Amino acid sequence: MTPFEIFSSHHDLVGESPVWDAEGACLWWVDIESKCIRRQSSGGVLESWRLPEKVGCIALTADRRVLAAMESVIALLTLKEAGAYEQSTIVNMAHSSAGMRFNDGRCDPSGRMWMGTMVMDMGKAEAAGGLYCLDERGLTGPHVTGLYTPNGLAFSPDGEFMYFSDSHPKAQKIWRCNINLATGQLSHKELFVDMSSLPGRPDGAAMDDQGHYWICGNDAGMVHCFDAAGRCLESVSVPFPKPAMCAFGGPDLQTLFVTSIIPGDKALDITGLSGNVVSLQLKHRGLPEPVFSRFPATL
Repeated sequence: MTPFEIFSSHHDLVGESPVWDAEGACLWWVDIESKCIRRQSSGGVLESWRLPEKVGCIALTADRRVLAAMESVIALLTLKEAGAYEQSTIVNMAHSSAGMRFNDGRCDPSGRMWMGTMVMDMGKAEAAGGLYCLDERGLTGPHVTGLYTPNGLAFSPDGEFMYFSDSHPKAQKIWRCNINLATGQLSHKELFVDMSSLPGRPDGAAMDDQGHYWICGNDAGMVHCFDAAGRCLESVSVPFPKPAMCAFGGPDLQTLFVTSIIPGDKALDITGLSGNVVSLQLKHRGLPEPVFSRFPATL
């Protein structure tokens, strides 16, 4: 197994959306099923905030607030001590089907926030999800439709491409499209990698500074690295079967943080580390995580 360290031993049910905070020298992430946002410093101090809805993804702002995409709302949160917070709702979401929420999300290099939506009951296999964008125009989209479980959002170092995946067993694909950072428009969607013949379903992802796309292989206990041509360069193992999302961080951006999910079948959790966040030291360097800065004009 690839050498790793346990960053957080708190057992999240569905650990997702890790974001490295260089200013605070800490990692943020969410536990979707527990409706929690978590933050842990490099020194190991863990803080949690419980919200009224499941939180699919988060982004930071320059003034230290948190943008949170939940089930029915997108909100700005001012987080305080002892789990207290103030919430300012930006969007009340009208989903395309019942029982939906936001899932994976990430800011593009210009400061827009891109987010996917999904039907919470994956057993329904309903492709009602799509990709939405939050910027000065408010929430626009869906810019991509027909998704079961959108995941894997990442952006190439030159800002030319946006990558995304669908981790549902009926899809298991990664796509790439051109993005115009000046206008927020997407074009020329193409298949990047079909993961149906590779270990694991394509879940959350991150990009390194060489344009290599790192994506969690959910159910396979691996994180795969693809070059810009879609070739798998390497796969690193992690100590749980269901890695969910990864993010580069640390002082040199050469630490890969990986969140995880506790499997429904506890027998699969051989190490007992499912739900933990682990860190791996790589030779590769990541990209700084953009903050959300493209606030809707109505705010």
